Amino acid sequence: MCADAASSNKEQGKKVVLARIGKVHGLKGWLRLNSFTSPQDNLLEYQEFLVRQERDERSLLLTEYRQQAGKLLGKFEGFDDPESARSLTGLDLYVRSDTLPALERGEYYWHELQGLTVFNLQQQRYGKIVRLLETGANDVLVVKPDADSVDDRERLIPYLSESVVKSVDLQRGTMTVDWEVDYLA
Repeated sequence: MCADAASSNKEQGKKVVLARIGKVHGLKGWLRLNSFTSPQDNLLEYQEFLVRQERDERSLLLTEYRQQAGKLLGKFEGFDDPESARSLTGLDLYVRSDTLPALERGEYYWHELQGLTVFNLQQQRYGKIVRLLETGANDVLVVKPDADSVDDRERLIPYLSESVVKSVDLQRGTMTVDWEVDYLA
């Protein structure tokens, strides 16, 4: 199982993006929050976030939040009007990976899978996972070839534990899949 955003305790200090701040909403400094968590309101389990503006990193405290017409809205401490809140639009909201909930064995956060090198059962190298897609039926791994890949094809491989994804080794940075070289997807 893949989960959006988050991490293992081995990655203490690593920062994970949970959301992006959208446009200003109203006259009191409220902002739209575009959550990358699933479900989206899991974002609200956190009150303190890190943001980067140019070269500076700082904390933001989420003081109020609400859902309105299926959208998440939030208000940050010290940003009480549209002008000051507007300075936050477009910024990513980060948390440290060691603050994320632990997953069950065999479950991984998406960011843990990104960058893994993918091999098939015959030990043919396909490349590295560059991103994951949520399709509704199942998540899909986007595997981009590298210099040592069996060919130069980008592959879309369904993330189906046990049937397609045979093993994940975060220590070695590898994933083994039951996916033949000539499969079209």
